[in-house]
Amino acid sequence: MSKHSATDWARIDALTDETIDTSDIPPLSDAFFARARLKVPRTPKVEVAIRVDSDVLDWFKAQGENWEQRANAALRIYAEAHLASGVPDHAA
Repeated sequence: MSKHSATDWARIDALTDETIDTSDIPPLSDAFFARARLKVPRTPKVEVAIRVDSDVLDWFKAQGENWEQRANAALRIYAEAHLASGVPDHAA
């Protein structure tokens, strides 16, 4: 995560909803929303202590309030993707 971003963040920050070109994004249909499902965690949260790279932790904290929930969501997405693909837990 130490790579410098080439993104012009000042230009991005200056964009308004009206100036963003969304013409290549198809509209979401009623069928899309009919298939949508709310995913609520099925297990209670547990408090743990893990070691992570400081830049990873700094990035999550920089996302603002509720960064812990976003870190949990990222871990859940990773775990579910690997469970669905049949990749063994110890492979990395």
